[in-house]
Amino acid sequence: MKFKIYFTKIMVAFTAILSITSCSDDYLNEVTYGEVSPSEMSTPENVELAIISAYSVLNGQFDDASNAYNSPASNWSFGDVVSDDAYKGGGGTGDQNNIHQMEIFNTLPTTIDVERKWMALYEGVKRTNEAMRLLDASEGFDDDLKTQRIAELQFLRGHFYFELKKIYNHIPYIDETAETVNDYAKSNTEFTSDELWEKIESDFQAAYNVLPTTQSEAGRPTRIAAKAYLAKTYLFQEKWQLAFDATTEVVNSSYGLMDDFQELFLPENDNNKEIIFAVQHSVNDGQADNYNGSIGDRLLAPGGPFYSQYGFHRPSQNLVNAFKVTAEGVPANSNENLTDTDLVDPRLDVTIGRPGIPYKDLGILYDSSWARDLATYGEFSPKKRIVSANSAYFVTVWPYVSALDYYIIRYGEVLLWRAEAAVEIGQLEEARTLVNQIRDRAKNSIYVQTLDGSNDAANYKIDLYANVWSNQDEARDAVRLESRLELALEGHRFFNLVRWGEANNVISDYLQVEKTRRTHLSNAAFQNGKNEYWPIPQAYIDGVEDGLVTQNAGY
Repeated sequence: MKFKIYFTKIMVAFTAILSITSCSDDYLNEVTYGEVSPSEMSTPENVELAIISAYSVLNGQFDDASNAYNSPASNWSFGDVVSDDAYKGGGGTGDQNNIHQMEIFNTLPTTIDVERKWMALYEGVKRTNEAMRLLDASEGFDDDLKTQRIAELQFLRGHFYFELKKIYNHIPYIDETAETVNDYAKSNTEFTSDELWEKIESDFQAAYNVLPTTQSEAGRPTRIAAKAYLAKTYLFQEKWQLAFDATTEVVNSSYGLMDDFQELFLPENDNNKEIIFAVQHSVNDGQADNYNGSIGDRLLAPGGPFYSQYGFHRPSQNLVNAFKVTAEGVPANSNENLTDTDLVDPRLDVTIGRPGIPYKDLGILYDSSWARDLATYGEFSPKKRIVSANSAYFVTVWPYVSALDYYIIRYGEVLLWRAEAAVEIGQLEEARTLVNQIRDRAKNSIYVQTLDGSNDAANYKIDLYANVWSNQDEARDAVRLESRLELALEGHRFFNLVRWGEANNVISDYLQVEKTRRTHLSNAAFQNGKNEYWPIPQAYIDGVEDGLVTQNAGY
């Protein structure tokens, strides 16, 4: 049996001490009942707790509050709602209006999500740095295990900085030499973009050099996870050959595609062979308020007779239309609204709840009446990462969370990275083969069935790309579209559009049509050179020396 890395209540008290060590000496002599004495911080058992504390921030929950939905690990708001894949949802534009403002590209430096995401990620940075310092000071810690734990922390720090870089672009960089609060008040232009990427690469490379091939505790990164994340950093910098080479070890490893696309997103299959690194979730484990569950996604429940009526993260009509296929079973590339007679990619009804199609194993057809605000956000709901209300892994009372892990990196995504890099280095046939692996899995998965199980629930059709791609543009378009379909509603779409240099064109074209469908987008406008990144939080700017921080362009 494998054990997961979970956050427990003991860490609330322990991390309070971590925070105190970065403040003033006045606090160091004050020990609250149940907390860890500063003199005992470097004992091996307490250092391990500090390391687990660093892992705990991966889920976006950092202050024992219930609003991790403003800093979700899944990036459903940061990666999907601001893209062409999803609408905010909920009870109209005034419900979580901060996310609505993000959706229409009216984000401000004071937007709560901008601040809380920043805080969550830098809390992760701080905890990794503090744990490294404690490891260095610990005299009783096993030397070999210390080396491995440092590598784990370097991996975690690389992840937190990767998220910061792709969201905010120009960010302060602080390493384990930081000792005080002032050490975390740094300029966000001290390092160039290239230098920041080099530092992120360095952490993943250092982790790769040390981490084991397998871990006895699920949730700790492996050598392959570090190599995969290194490939992702290369991809974001358009270092195509390096990205391609880095994925070679991943595709030759023990990781691989799950046989069935639906089975991939069941909590009972967490940490399956496709999951390279994930945020570990758990429910009904004794943790107060089930905060070990998918707390950042707790507003995504689709409503209806089985779920709460939060109703956020509603798939866009544009995304639904993208799953339409030709008679040959390849993408139709049509934004005409899908009809009941159209042929569709079978991944559509695994990913999205549609009227007239069975929803999970609930023995009921999804209905448009499930939508909390049908008039504003339409009839579709998320489905792929929603856990069945029949499952023991779903909590049917507040806070309505599940034990389904959030997959930070999965093998199917790595195949698409490799295909993307292959296109850019001129290996078009390699790219087609890789994309066809993804499509072949979807083709041979079990399709959603009618309630009586007698037929497919819709006109499903999917096949491989049979013909050689004639040029790089054709290949590039096919890989990018496959990435959209395979990874839909997993929080990646917007960031992919930005790194492809397509955000302005794709989102502007999307809004032009979508405004005729959804009036809540009537004031939305993407501004090229601004909206690719979020603003630096005003609270951070105000809290440091004047002139130390440069706000991102346009804010």
